[in-house]
Amino acid sequence: MIKIVDCGSQLTQNIARRIRELGVYTEIIPFNTSIERIKEQDLEGIVISGGQFSVYDKGSPTYSKEVLNLGVPILGICYGQQSIAHLLGGKVSPAQSREYGETKVKRTDESQLFHKVSSDFKVWMSHGDVVEQLPEGFETIAVSENNHVAAMQMKERNIYSVQFHPEVDHTENGRVILDNFLGICNAQRTWDPTKEYDKIVGGLREKLKGKVAIGGISGGVDSSTVSVLVNQVIGKNYYPIFVDNGLLRLNEAVRVEESLKGFNLGIKYIDASRRFLEKLQGVEDPDEKRKIIGHEFIAVFEEEARKIQGAIYLIQGTLYPDVIESVPVYGSSSKIKRHHNVGGLPEKMGLEVVEPFRSLFKDEVRKIAEQKLGMPNHIVWRHPFPGPGLAVRIIGDVNEEKLRIVREADDIFISELMKRGLYYEISQAFAGLLGGRAVGVMGDAGTYEGIVGLRAVVTNDFMTADWYRFKDTDIGPIVNRIINEVRGVNRVLYDKSQKPPSTIEWE
Repeated sequence: MIKIVDCGSQLTQNIARRIRELGVYTEIIPFNTSIERIKEQDLEGIVISGGQFSVYDKGSPTYSKEVLNLGVPILGICYGQQSIAHLLGGKVSPAQSREYGETKVKRTDESQLFHKVSSDFKVWMSHGDVVEQLPEGFETIAVSENNHVAAMQMKERNIYSVQFHPEVDHTENGRVILDNFLGICNAQRTWDPTKEYDKIVGGLREKLKGKVAIGGISGGVDSSTVSVLVNQVIGKNYYPIFVDNGLLRLNEAVRVEESLKGFNLGIKYIDASRRFLEKLQGVEDPDEKRKIIGHEFIAVFEEEARKIQGAIYLIQGTLYPDVIESVPVYGSSSKIKRHHNVGGLPEKMGLEVVEPFRSLFKDEVRKIAEQKLGMPNHIVWRHPFPGPGLAVRIIGDVNEEKLRIVREADDIFISELMKRGLYYEISQAFAGLLGGRAVGVMGDAGTYEGIVGLRAVVTNDFMTADWYRFKDTDIGPIVNRIINEVRGVNRVLYDKSQKPPSTIEWE
């Protein structure tokens, strides 16, 4: 087992996922976990995560120095490197030139950590401090373009660290570096994400036996998979509900019904669009929109629960990334945005929330859906759709006219991706309505109309993502169709931002 000491990085879960992919079980623990707890189970190695702090900040995550004396290999990442240097007598200082985003590092010495890694390679960095003076016994094994310590090691104690993030897709050789570390640890390669299925099913049977539960279903892979799973566990005691909140894609309810009709879920469809849109009238702040939608979503479910005798549980398809981006992990990581599943719930609700997938990533849920539940590809590989719906794909306030524009533009975009065979190459794609309007010319008349933004990304985990490289022969016709066919639009932009620093959704 590899234990990850969480120092507050938004990417801590990404480290866990990457190591799981390499076949090794991981457990994330708070930075202030006791040494006795850390030594429990079959500890094979420790990773110390990054974080947004400086080692000199008041209240910065400070783990016991004994963590470095447990006799197992150590890998520090970003803040993890700085904290190792600080604890062992090195010197950490603010960098004269901070390093954020893509940069290059160059190897300067041999290391098991860099076995089969090229002499220089691109990495992703995000730090303001650097190791200025190495602790006694350490050597530099890589430097950045600014000649900062990019990696260091103490071979005698098997302590290694890197200033960059090997756990993100943007870093070349990142998987190789983590794999090398697992080799140094002689870690057992026995982890299989589908093994979680039996644990989840067992937990649900124990918790839900003889009980009645309701759950939201949207047609996406998360809610569909959790609904099929819970339905198999408690059968007719599970009542899946599809809520039309007025913020859905074009013909969404019809498509959901068609996609899931073979699973005998007995879905109940509720049109609550008017109440959602009334609550959202004039609201521009994205966090407030999410909060309103979350509260209203739960209110609808509580009303429906009262109609179902004995309903006490609410099933949700919350995933790890949802939790990470909504709630500080162990009180450390910076909040990015509120997620409607976890951040919009009222403190006192009439149902107890059950989230079977909250410790899994989307690719792991997909494996369960495919390999354990036999769900078809058109459900398993459907692009994610946010719980707050089109409300977070419209910058600013929401109204019927803006929703019409987004629905029509998005439908054109997705249908064109399908037609061109691009849909399954892309992890997530959508159209949104950007704030403000732009001047244009149509025919002999000037126009002053809306601006549609297109977003398409590729990612393995939705924690980091890169923009999809369209051919001009594909993106051009898509843009032309939207401008020509969607009334109220005279300009279409394509978002080429990576995550991070941007998120996938605009709000």
